[in-house]
Amino acid sequence: MKLLKRLSYSILLSVFLISSLSAQVSNRLEMLDIFNLEFVSDPQISPDGQKVIYVRNFKDIMTDRSLSNLWIANFDGTQNRPLTTGEQNDRSPRWSHDGTRIVYTSNKDGKSEIYLRWMDSGDEMVLVNSEKSPSSITWSPDDKHLAFNMFVPKAKPSPIKMPAKPKGATWNAPPKYVDDLSWRRDGVGELPQGNQQLFTVHVSGGTPRQVTEGPFNHGNATWGKDGKHLYFSANMREDREFEGSDSDIYSVSLTTGVLKKLTNRYGPDGSPNISPDGKLMAYLGYDDKYKGYQISKLYVSNVDGSNSRLVSGKLDRDVGNIKWAADGKGLYFQYVDKAHTKIAHITLKGKVTDITEGLGGMSLGRPYTSGGYSIADNGNYAYTWAETHEPADLGVGNNGNNRRITKVNEDLLDYKKLGQVEEIWYKSSADGLDINGWIVKPADFDPNKKYPLILEIHGGPFSSYGPVFSGEIQLMAAAGYVVLYTNPRGSTSYGYDFGNEIDKNYPSKDYDDLMSGVDEVIGRGYIDESQLFVTGGSGGGVLTSWIVGKTDRFKAAVVAKPVINWYSWALYADMSAFATRYWFEKKPWEDPEKYMKHSPISLIGNVTTPTMLLTGEADLRTPIHESEQYYTALKLKGVETAMVRIPGAYHGIAARPSNLIGKVSAILTWFDKYRTESISMDIRR
Repeated sequence: MKLLKRLSYSILLSVFLISSLSAQVSNRLEMLDIFNLEFVSDPQISPDGQKVIYVRNFKDIMTDRSLSNLWIANFDGTQNRPLTTGEQNDRSPRWSHDGTRIVYTSNKDGKSEIYLRWMDSGDEMVLVNSEKSPSSITWSPDDKHLAFNMFVPKAKPSPIKMPAKPKGATWNAPPKYVDDLSWRRDGVGELPQGNQQLFTVHVSGGTPRQVTEGPFNHGNATWGKDGKHLYFSANMREDREFEGSDSDIYSVSLTTGVLKKLTNRYGPDGSPNISPDGKLMAYLGYDDKYKGYQISKLYVSNVDGSNSRLVSGKLDRDVGNIKWAADGKGLYFQYVDKAHTKIAHITLKGKVTDITEGLGGMSLGRPYTSGGYSIADNGNYAYTWAETHEPADLGVGNNGNNRRITKVNEDLLDYKKLGQVEEIWYKSSADGLDINGWIVKPADFDPNKKYPLILEIHGGPFSSYGPVFSGEIQLMAAAGYVVLYTNPRGSTSYGYDFGNEIDKNYPSKDYDDLMSGVDEVIGRGYIDESQLFVTGGSGGGVLTSWIVGKTDRFKAAVVAKPVINWYSWALYADMSAFATRYWFEKKPWEDPEKYMKHSPISLIGNVTTPTMLLTGEADLRTPIHESEQYYTALKLKGVETAMVRIPGAYHGIAARPSNLIGKVSAILTWFDKYRTESISMDIRR
């Protein structure tokens, strides 16, 4: 009897605790939910169009890592199940032409290796075991070989000769001798000596064969239909450090090793793709005019590079991810049109037919346009299905008849109330230019109430936001803010002229585009004009610091990973050769006035807005000394300021989930401090 009472009490207590916990579960997006968000990427449809393998990306809250496994589903959505499992990164699945096997890369054994998997049995073997990471794997036409890229180190002895130290002595590490212009890169740090080379390996295993050599990085390879040639892009100029955009397409014979240059114009040529009959080569590129924004175009030539002609000349948009149609009479490709990512077909005469749109959703942080697809010979395709209220899922279709076949976030987002996203167009006060933007409202939005507004500005500056999910934006909306994000002039996907509105003139009228967007939302009647806030990262950080130097209408600002002084940035960042040629007409010492004219530091005397700086301490794209300059200037001027430094983070702060949380939490902490009404909702659990 006592045992029964004890059990009854325990059951009642458990029910009470479960009920209490359930009552505390919020229906709003919270900071820790970032760890629970998943998304689909790199969907690869089988050659017969009946199955799709895709990468399912997730996060580990205990190790603060982004991880991924491979999943497979039938084209009709049935039998959706994992192919691989574990706390690892499985990526880049690629079908053999006969559909019986796949290859993929994985670090399941602690380092990146190529795995071969038989689809009928599930048996696997390590095909390439290397200390370096192989990538960009492609099957030969007969499915007997693979080609791939891999870094090959090459020692570069220092000319500084140190004497031998006494036995048992403890000295500092020897001096580092640097004589390369590009000696470090954001996301990597100091660059190792060596280059990306091309390799082949038989699918039965064995030692990979190095196909290329030389002090050049060799781009991703594609096979010739004869199985005896590889086609790739490379910049082999002697002055490639200074002419980094001038790449060409080459072929290399796997029989003789003979290398042939197939393109020869000033500008980047890449992404070679050989037609089904092996007679034609499609590739991407453009004639380089030193513009800030240049359209990537589709060209087709004979397979030897002769008779090259422009195919996509009538399309004023960037062409990407090209694939020949099975009949060889045209190609499929991916492009972004006014912030909407699409799959399309183009004939060899340049006629474009849209197949579907709605790709994207592969950025959990900010709402950048993105997407991926693959297409089978029968016209079936798979793609990353984008929604404004969910990260990417798996979509499939044929000729525009589409359906979503996964819902990887239903365990979380089916009970979360997210902010609704509304697309808007408005006129810029500068010159009447049409500007595209999006308003995100709190989940329980009441049009009869007044809300604080956050203007969130994208980076680039030559990039674009779109109608896709954004964890950062949704967390801001969950905190009770209306959020506006836009594509001011200079953004991509609106054409060559729109992108180059800021060529050699950034920031400029893009400021007016942003202010006109704020006025547009205020005019809708639900914004408290005394509660305006502004933030942005990278190029958005430039514009945020520019804004507070031009107006005092914002109560507070967060300037994330900015450029404050173009002169210092141009000589310190990891893109000096590019920036001093494509974003400015002269070097900094040749035209210091122009560099200072567009530097936010030049407007420091006008700033009164409380302004936070936020940057990764390891950032090499917009190094943290830029933030430090601005922070010190604000302090000396007596403006309320703070500096947030993300330890170990490069420019892509959100590479670790906790850094994304830390970034958004810092922004909201700063804005909440200056918001008139205190926020009663705690989203930081």
